[in-house]
Amino acid sequence: MASDRLLTMDLGRVHPLYVAKAERKGRTRDEVDTIIRWMTGYAQADLDTRIADGTDLATFFADAPAPNPACTLITGVVCGVRVEELADPIVRDIRRLDKLIDELAKGRPMDRILRTVPA
Repeated sequence: MASDRLLTMDLGRVHPLYVAKAERKGRTRDEVDTIIRWMTGYAQADLDTRIADGTDLATFFADAPAPNPACTLITGVVCGVRVEELADPIVRDIRRLDKLIDELAKGRPMDRILRTVPA
């Protein structure tokens, strides 16, 4: 049930929450968008269009032009659930994004968030 609600959430409503969380901790919208683009392969213009047009999260992740294979390196607990153990690949991607935004808000360096250096 909670997964169904998560899948139908509007990216245009969720994105500002991600940005607000990051900005409260001194990070920027550009960093949030960099993380999303890294995960999905969307160009900034395409990301902005998806935010504005009411795309739900399930469609956003299902239509991602180039999902990053390094996303499999994102592990840990989000909302009390281990990300890597989620069965639904779209829900897993949504929770992976949540995990990366949490890392951003906690002050982790971008190269570590984007898994470009060993943890």
